[in-house]
Amino acid sequence: MKDLDTSNMCSHLQKKLFDASGVYHQVWLDIQSDSELTAVVRSRQLHVYRNGKKVLVLAGKSAPKLLREDKLSAKLQAMGITISAK
Repeated sequence: MKDLDTSNMCSHLQKKLFDASGVYHQVWLDIQSDSELTAVVRSRQLHVYRNGKKVLVLAGKSAPKLLREDKLSAKLQAMGITISAK
């Protein structure tokens, strides 16, 4: 995955993604290792795409938004994270 411009990302989300103890850190590692996944920062949130189709939106303070069923959403649910449907 290409470098991610974090200058417009919410500081809460940065901590959740990039700190090793953050709740989304494992998701970040999956995004880095899966060639089908891409991510972009929009409106201070992380929009995650699989093969060009948006699957998930991660925000700093609100619950993740599920747009399509995906392995990432299943992983978040297995971790005990509540996901809202959009």
